[in-house]
Amino acid sequence: MITRPENLADVQVSNNAELVLTKRYYHKDNDGNVTENAADMFWRVASSIAKEEEKYAKSTCNPQKLAEKFYHIMTNGYFLPNSPTLMNAGSPLGQLSACFVLPVGDSIEEIFDAIKYAAMIHKSGGGTGFSFTKIRSKESRVGTTGGVASGPVSFLRIFNTATEQIKQGGTRRGANMGILRVDHPDILEFIRAKEQDGEFINFNLSVALTEKFMDAVEKGENYNLVDPHSHAVKGTLNAKEVFDLLVSKAWQSGDPGIVFLDRINRDNPTPNQGEMESTNPCGEQPLLPFEACNLGSINLSKFVTANKSSSKTESIDWESLRDIIFTAVRFLDNVIDASKFPLEKIAEKVRTNRKIGLGVMGFADMLFALEIPYNSEEALKLAEKIMEFIQTEGRNASHQLAEERGAFPAFSESIYKDGKALRNATITTIAPTGTLSIIAGCSSGVEPVFALAFARHVMDGEKLVEVNPYFEHALKSSDLYTPELMDAVTNVGSIASFDFLPQHIREVFVTAMDISAEAHLRMQAAFQKYTDNAVSKTVNLPNNATVQDIDRIYRLAYTLGCKGVTVYRDGSKSGQVLNIGSQKEEKSTQNTPAVGVVRQRPDIVEGFTQKVKTGLGVLYLTVNEIEGQPFEVFTTIGKSGRSITAKAEAIGRLVSLCFRSGVPVRDVVQQLKGIGGEHPVFQKKGILLSIPDAIAWVLENRYLKGEAPVLANKDQDLQNPSCPECGSEMTFQEGCHICQNCGYSRCG
Repeated sequence: MITRPENLADVQVSNNAELVLTKRYYHKDNDGNVTENAADMFWRVASSIAKEEEKYAKSTCNPQKLAEKFYHIMTNGYFLPNSPTLMNAGSPLGQLSACFVLPVGDSIEEIFDAIKYAAMIHKSGGGTGFSFTKIRSKESRVGTTGGVASGPVSFLRIFNTATEQIKQGGTRRGANMGILRVDHPDILEFIRAKEQDGEFINFNLSVALTEKFMDAVEKGENYNLVDPHSHAVKGTLNAKEVFDLLVSKAWQSGDPGIVFLDRINRDNPTPNQGEMESTNPCGEQPLLPFEACNLGSINLSKFVTANKSSSKTESIDWESLRDIIFTAVRFLDNVIDASKFPLEKIAEKVRTNRKIGLGVMGFADMLFALEIPYNSEEALKLAEKIMEFIQTEGRNASHQLAEERGAFPAFSESIYKDGKALRNATITTIAPTGTLSIIAGCSSGVEPVFALAFARHVMDGEKLVEVNPYFEHALKSSDLYTPELMDAVTNVGSIASFDFLPQHIREVFVTAMDISAEAHLRMQAAFQKYTDNAVSKTVNLPNNATVQDIDRIYRLAYTLGCKGVTVYRDGSKSGQVLNIGSQKEEKSTQNTPAVGVVRQRPDIVEGFTQKVKTGLGVLYLTVNEIEGQPFEVFTTIGKSGRSITAKAEAIGRLVSLCFRSGVPVRDVVQQLKGIGGEHPVFQKKGILLSIPDAIAWVLENRYLKGEAPVLANKDQDLQNPSCPECGSEMTFQEGCHICQNCGYSRCG
């Protein structure tokens, strides 16, 4: 029996970590009051996972001592499991895995079963991946009804809307990956699916590229489109033109990404069970249908010795790292036994293959400590050496578990059958660690830091400047630290342009946007070389990057052996902003002044009030008119907090200023239409994405009937989207937008 020691070490976490834990991880009572602290949470997790050890008579570990060791490595920031384990271990829900892949068949029954299963997974705290490749193409005949099929993209929209209605584990909305093979007849529609902002906001999209397709790209040849239902050739496309379209859309918005399907399946450890069709939401975990995986990450920054030697690799405590690897593999294998899966099919599949995904975080911090530039050959060699060590020792740890507990049930038909027994079909994965790295107090995953210093917004509008501790130490050691310098770094995040600082410091302390796209990709490939599954990493590009830059990255990713790639051009995923600069000419009444001349309000105006349901409450939109044209707009939204009310009022005032200044209705609608929000809702005539989108919908239907539909404006200054919880600008890394201020992440 495991009991909590009276002298259990207390836990010290940063203020930001405490904020994240309180909002998302600590257990709460029915009234929403927090019922545990950090020590309680980590002991809850450690004891419940260690308890599984009691099932194995040959175990070499004492459950009580193991629980205390699990507690130690988590509370000291050496290792953390994925978020669902921290949230749900030791609770009635008990769903501890982060990654799931569900099959999507071609029948209505199979499609809606997948939606139902996904809802169950999202409710329990997991993310889901789907391949829509089996759904027959648009306009295909449906034999049982004589009708025509609507195609995979139409069903993708239904999946997206269903996700929007499920609050994931009471902490976050569900995240999804949607994949379509490049030889599906509807591939062009899929590639263009996110052309309009706000479309499919709960999905990352990726196109599954085959080696046959990539060969056709190189040769400029056509390739066949194959109907998934009849397996008949439905047409051909030029591979180079399709590849160019993929690159173009990635330049515009970052979507869709690409995965190399043949490469993924070559590393499938259990090919007799079928092919891998999809990955989890951030792309690092390919899985078979109905398979799940639990992940965990080792904080590499903890293994740099205090006395650095001339040899950088000798400055790493390899023995301590080996010990943590063995402990982490045992922890993750126990999680499989402790987890309560939402479907029996999933439980059976998981326990047949027992896949785990051990990865890393804090790599950028390790490089800072070792004074190695991220974008250097030395860093690439270190990445390979570390990951080879983790993979080798991870397999040794899995073999030890197999000796104690038996190999995973499908071992005899796996690719490992002629080697030493393994407890787990896969052992290593490089996963996103957005909120986990905040808890651990380290850099995220294998990404470079996004900023060396930034202002974190706290209570009552105050700002707290956070400086990377390694950077701060280096400046103070060189007698360069000043408050004025910190202010300057906070403003830009980087020191790349600070020529007055020593070159060595500028070379070591690089940020994501200081590093070339090729250097980003080569680091991903270095970690991929010794990773069983895949690597979650974003190739960051500046806003002025060209389409040709992304073309080179996609081709290089294929050449270097990556299993997929996600690019992000700074500012390319954004909400629309109101811009009343250059205006198009439009018919006007004689009372419409030149643009820029603000009309005075008459004493009496007439208008109407329209009630519109939005995801943030009921919006009452009042439009006052002069001679049948809108003159001013007032917005009131019910049952929302002060922040939402203030934003709605601000939008109304700005729209009113536009109308009183002579800006045409069409231009205002064009600016507002398509702005995405966190809570879109269906209306009779479509989906309303946000309050601005709802205002555009009312104005367009009232004043622009009979005219050509307004297209959302794409030619605007771009910026990263704001966090829906705290309003800070989010950064894009590890395949997902993450708020550095409060820890919010759409992907968890």
